[in-house]
Amino acid sequence: MGTLHACMAARDALLPGIKLRCPRCETSIDGLICPACAFSIEIDDGIAHALTPESHAHYARFMEDYERIRESEGRGSESEDFYLSLPYRDTSGRHREQWRIRARSYDYLARHLLDGADRGNRILDLGAGNGWMSFRLALAGYRPCAVDLLANDSDGLGAARHYRTRLPELFPRFQAEIRHLPFADEQFDAAVFNASFHYAEDYEASLREAMRCVKKGGVVIISDTPWYSRSESGEQMLADRRAAFRRSHGTAADSIATLGFLTDERLGRMEDALTIHWDVHRPWYGLKWAMRPLVATCRGRREPSRFRLYAARKSA
Repeated sequence: MGTLHACMAARDALLPGIKLRCPRCETSIDGLICPACAFSIEIDDGIAHALTPESHAHYARFMEDYERIRESEGRGSESEDFYLSLPYRDTSGRHREQWRIRARSYDYLARHLLDGADRGNRILDLGAGNGWMSFRLALAGYRPCAVDLLANDSDGLGAARHYRTRLPELFPRFQAEIRHLPFADEQFDAAVFNASFHYAEDYEASLREAMRCVKKGGVVIISDTPWYSRSESGEQMLADRRAAFRRSHGTAADSIATLGFLTDERLGRMEDALTIHWDVHRPWYGLKWAMRPLVATCRGRREPSRFRLYAARKSA
C-alpha cells in the first residue's frame, strides 16, 4: 500500500490531473504501474517514460539515426536563450527559414484555431521535440502536455529544462509512441501534431489515437507537415532526401516506413475512415514562399512542398 501511495504521489506531483492508461494493454492506471500487465511508467528527471519495451526495440534504430542526423545538422544549443527565443528567433543562425515557417504556423494556430478557447484548456503537443510549442502554450495560459519519442537534453524532451525559470511549473512530458498514447480517453481539449504527422508509420491509426484522447467537441490539428498536389512529387522528395542523407550521414534514414507527406487523397481517406471533416487553413508565409510553385514550374523542377493547417473536430 505504501508503494502504491508513493507512486500516486509522484504521478500527481509531475502529471497533475492527467489520467493514465497502459500503452501496452490499455488498462487504466491509478499510479504508474499497470495492474493488468505490470508495465511501469518510469519518471526520470521529470520525464514520464511510457515507451513499452516492444516499442523501444521497434524505434531504436530510427531514434539513433534521427538523433545523429539532428546533431550533425546543428539542432539544439548550449545556450538557454536559443530555446527561450523559439520559434521567433533562431539564435544559432542555422535554420532561420525553417523557424520562420514554424513561427507563422504557430501564430496562425494560436490566433485562429485556439483563439477563443478557454485559457486553462489542456492541449496535447504531439511530436513536441524540445518543447518550444508547449512552452509558448504554457505562457499563454494553456495546460500543454508534451509527447515525443526523443528524450535527450539538446533536441528532445530533456531540453525543456531551459523553460523552468520562465514558468510557475514545467509542463508534463511523456516519452511515448503516438500510436500507443498513455492517456485515458477524452481528457484533452485539443491535440496538435507539431511538425510530426509525416513521421507516422500508420497515419490512420495515429490520427485515431489522437482523436481518442480528445474530448467530444475538441479538435485535432496537423501542423507543418508537407503537402503536395501529386503523390509523385512527394515520393521524389523522399527519394532526394534519402540520397542526401546517405551522402552526408552514411544512412538513408529509412529504418521505418513513415508517411512522409500529405496529399488530398490521403486526407480524404482519413476523413472517410474516421468520419471527420478537415477544415483547411492556409497561413501566409510571404510572397517568396507563395511564388515557389510557379518558380519551380518555370525552371522545370519538382513541385515544392507546401504547408497548411488541417483541423478536425471530434463529434459531440
